[in-house]
Amino acid sequence: MTRVFAYCRVSTSGQTTDNQIQEIAAAGFKVLQTRAIVETISGSTAASERPGFKKLMEKLEAGDVLVVTKLDRLGRNAMDVRQTVEALADLGVKVHCMALGGVDLTSPAGKMTMAVISAVAEFERDLLIERTQAGLARAKSEGKVLGRPRALSDTQTADALQRLAAGEAIAAVARALNTSRATIMRVRDAQVT
Repeated sequence: MTRVFAYCRVSTSGQTTDNQIQEIAAAGFKVLQTRAIVETISGSTAASERPGFKKLMEKLEAGDVLVVTKLDRLGRNAMDVRQTVEALADLGVKVHCMALGGVDLTSPAGKMTMAVISAVAEFERDLLIERTQAGLARAKSEGKVLGRPRALSDTQTADALQRLAAGEAIAAVARALNTSRATIMRVRDAQVT
């Protein structure tokens, strides 16, 4: 007999998975309480790195069914979702997504859906990179200085180098210039090269 599991995830402790469990039950999936995996963790954490999902993977066997309410329960990144679905398919586990009409993502129609979702995600990523590069180029052409602001002015850098050359400790120089030891070490190391 086919075992049905549910994976319900929320991002913060102020949220609840009750709606996800009810939605799965209303769709006709009978999930035993012991087979409903509930987890509070950010979707940006890869599924393979989530403690609850790892335990779920240990329980799943060929012929089982995993139900999620939305694809983003498996991850925010389309590539991570695809890898997770492929890993489950390799185990012989069917993955049903309620938001996609309950389609089995491991079936031919589900694979096509995943391919379209992945293509759209890649397209959006490429557009974002293109817009970012165009914005950086425009800012540069307007004479804007890009990157993180310098921690020390030229005068402060010269002062730091003088103090170091006089034998002052890195920590003392950092305190005197109201900056971090790491900044003083970078100034020192840049002078050496």
